[in-house]
Amino acid sequence: MALEKPYQDIPGTIIFDAEQSRKGYWLNQFCMSLMQAENRACFKADERAYLDTWLMSEEQKQAVLARDLNWCMRTGGNIYFLAKIGATDGKSFQQMAGSMTGMSEEEYRDMMVNGGRSAEGNRYLGEEGDAQPHHQPQGWAEQKGKQ
Repeated sequence: MALEKPYQDIPGTIIFDAEQSRKGYWLNQFCMSLMQAENRACFKADERAYLDTWLMSEEQKQAVLARDLNWCMRTGGNIYFLAKIGATDGKSFQQMAGSMTGMSEEEYRDMMVNGGRSAEGNRYLGEEGDAQPHHQPQGWAEQKGKQ
């Protein structure tokens, strides 16, 4: 029996719950492996070969190769584990967050310094706020997957 998940109605948000954890187990284990210098070197030398040593789905591997963190999250990735990919690439967390919202690092920083997105119009799916999926680059793929 599936659990009721009222939090799935939060626009542009993927909640890392038990289901996501199971789905992304090997993806997140791969990310954690990047904490070791030897593993980072192997990954950077031949990304595909290193990914193929993990029991990840082909979709997860493609998401990593594309460096599409929103896609990685949809396939079970946890942003705190995925940050290891960004660190391996020499990216800051702020740069990664900006890329996930379709903003430059500076635009993202300025938005956050100015208080982030307004909750007005963004409390649940269907409201007409700027964080609604149809206004976000990460929301388009998610919406297309539901059609």
